[in-house]
Amino acid sequence: MIELTWVGEALRWAGWIYWLLAIGALALAATKIKPIAGKIIGATVVLAIFGYLPVTAALKNKKIADVHKAAWARFDMRCKSAGEKIYRTTEGVEGILLLKVRPIREERNLSDPMWPGAAFASEMTGDQYIKSFMMYENRDPKIPDKRGYVSNILSPRPGYRYVDVVDDSDGVRYRYTLPFKRRPDSTNWGDYEFRRTPTNMPPPRYGVTFEDIVDPEDRKLWVAGSIVKVIDLEANEVMGELTRYAVDLGLGNTNQRSPWLLSRVCPRTEGLSGAKTRFFVDQILKPITENK
Repeated sequence: MIELTWVGEALRWAGWIYWLLAIGALALAATKIKPIAGKIIGATVVLAIFGYLPVTAALKNKKIADVHKAAWARFDMRCKSAGEKIYRTTEGVEGILLLKVRPIREERNLSDPMWPGAAFASEMTGDQYIKSFMMYENRDPKIPDKRGYVSNILSPRPGYRYVDVVDDSDGVRYRYTLPFKRRPDSTNWGDYEFRRTPTNMPPPRYGVTFEDIVDPEDRKLWVAGSIVKVIDLEANEVMGELTRYAVDLGLGNTNQRSPWLLSRVCPRTEGLSGAKTRFFVDQILKPITENK
């Protein structure tokens, strides 16, 4: 923090010097200028010169405070409709169809107020997003009831055996698999090979999609949203929805920060941020656990 450095001390001294100069200039105007009208004019000039910076800074700070207040109010309003809604669950699901894959995140996205994926800024993207649905979930043994993170550390909580995705570039449905093999030198870790093959097998019954909310008025205040849906494609029925909002209370400030990565979100959910969609989906579509 700046208060703990010589820079903070130097700024404090600069402030004192600034106001001492202002007082000195007023004193000179009061003592050296003889006519009353001259004293008034001199004092006015001194106040105008030395008051410009503090007044400008105060107005700027008030404007920032007003926008900050408006952003928090907008976020608070949006959060009233946020949260998880689970209508129906099913067990023993082998595979799912991802109707959308989160596009690969670029560094510039994190400071773009209109970035569609801002509400899930920390989530895995591209192939990693697909993998997140197939990897094992690992939890802290001290708090086993709380969600953890996904990895290739073997656990009793596997992901799905396969994930299907239709490639928009060629219209072909591909089946992704992530077969694990236990490492010879470890009982806990596994190695995996990420496979992608065209498939004519029947598509999965259950699909996962998301719709990013890009409201221009929200985005002016650095508020973003997204809705994740789990769908029974055979019954054409929504089984669950996760509505999530995020706000950057730094209002896009990029001074040694990546705005969307530091955003506040609602609802707050358990588990590391990289697999939030997976952790919602597997509450509804519970993966098969035998003989993965």
